[in-house]
Amino acid sequence: MWTLAYILLGILVFIVILGLIAPKKYNVKRSIVINRPVHETFRYLRMIKNQDHWSPWKQKDPNMKQTFEGADGKVGFISRWEGNKDVGVGEQEIKRIIENDIINTELRFYKPWKSVSDAYLKVDSVDNGKTNVTWGFSGKTPFPFNIFMMFFSMEKTVGKDFEEGLESLKNTLEK
Repeated sequence: MWTLAYILLGILVFIVILGLIAPKKYNVKRSIVINRPVHETFRYLRMIKNQDHWSPWKQKDPNMKQTFEGADGKVGFISRWEGNKDVGVGEQEIKRIIENDIINTELRFYKPWKSVSDAYLKVDSVDNGKTNVTWGFSGKTPFPFNIFMMFFSMEKTVGKDFEEGLESLKNTLEK
């Protein structure tokens, strides 16, 4: 009986220690240079519905159900989706726009797990009418879910999706 209690206590202590050392925050970003001026690139990016043309998640589930609330390209616009296991269920809301600079959104995921992340699309002018686009997102992972982050690389998994999406965005805008 006491042996079982010590084993359970040891497992509990191990889980707590893992929770203390596991990452509690994540931050992923990728960039690409697009051969279009900043104002044209930004005008396209601010319209969330345009993500249907370049988002890697739309490609993972072209039949996902989507609904929209508000005026696309304006603060307060919300895009909701319900998709397969690759895209889950969630919504994206435009929180802040600084013209020809940055679009901040909040991503709220409901399935397969609940989480909230801050996302952004930032543009910077590069010489000869080119634009550097940076796509990123960050958030916090509470205990005990942060233990999972020791075995799952958000940087590799989401970073790969960002790279595919940015390449698709480049192809779309440079046609």
